[in-house]
Amino acid sequence: MSEQRDPAAPRPLDVALKGLCPRCGARTLFAGWVRFADRCSACGLDISLFNVGDGPAAFLIMILGGAIVAAAITLELSLSPPFWVHVLLWIPVTALAVVGALRISKAALLALEYRNKAREFRSGDPR
Repeated sequence: MSEQRDPAAPRPLDVALKGLCPRCGARTLFAGWVRFADRCSACGLDISLFNVGDGPAAFLIMILGGAIVAAAITLELSLSPPFWVHVLLWIPVTALAVVGALRISKAALLALEYRNKAREFRSGDPR
């Protein structure tokens, strides 16, 4: 049994990379760098009903944290720069990587929630 999808809805990858509304495709998903808008101004989708939680942040801690620590160790073992070089290099790199990746990962998770009609479990749900 195949589920029919709205052909006008953008792909989750497009939603994540461009900040599109998962229903209509307008660029209305974000109200700030990583804060979702409450509602799509184009189609009226209530974005505040979606709850992506801390999932994207937890994945980023593991993935980006591991990659940045590995890069810092590699730099230290190969060039042995002074400590201040590490501070000047890795703090901005980490901050930029986290903000950029958090925006993309939150939007991707929201798009997948919308596409798969995911919702929180409530006691007494027939599901």
